[in-house]
Amino acid sequence: MTIRVLLADDQAMVRGGLRLILEDQPDITVVAEVSDGVDAVAEARRLRPDVCLVDIRMPRLDGIEVTRALAGSGVPNPMRVIVVTTFDLDEYVYGALRNGAVGFILKDAGPALLVEAVRAAHNGDALVSPSVTLRLLKHVTATGGPARGRPTPHLSEREIEVVRAIARGRTNREIAADLFISLSTVKSHLSGIQTKLGLRNRVEVAAWAWENRVVESG
Repeated sequence: MTIRVLLADDQAMVRGGLRLILEDQPDITVVAEVSDGVDAVAEARRLRPDVCLVDIRMPRLDGIEVTRALAGSGVPNPMRVIVVTTFDLDEYVYGALRNGAVGFILKDAGPALLVEAVRAAHNGDALVSPSVTLRLLKHVTATGGPARGRPTPHLSEREIEVVRAIARGRTNREIAADLFISLSTVKSHLSGIQTKLGLRNRVEVAAWAWENRVVESG
């Protein structure tokens, strides 16, 4: 099955580079390129791509608003949006994350991570680069006010272990290996955690963990 991707970035050179990387893969095709947020929303709604790769800073409508429009909590049939950013825009990425983004990567992260993020989003998962996760969510913890509280009692000890691993950017396979459990068990725990906490994906689980000091910042 071919993964259909929409690219939204105001820099033509960046879009061209992303297209070359993605279309070098046999299972990915770019169905549209747009240079501003309004066009991103319009084309995404018209074409219904499998994944939208969205820059955080664009004319007319920024990446946060695009993400909210395509994947926000009130959107029927939300799309899968990956936000592209740089380290100095952490607070903007956090805003996109809270509005439905299923992943975020750096523009200089490299071809392998870009492709992995697109495939993860298409498969209904969320890619959280460990370095970006720790930098972003520690920043949120430091500047976002007091913690909302310790882990809620209805999370089991095993579920808390899984939450902590997710918050540190571990993949499902890595969590399975670390905890000596099967991959299907990890997925089952993650599904249960999301249901109990009222969260939609592992990105939101990671944010919740850092906001509530479930994982230490050291």
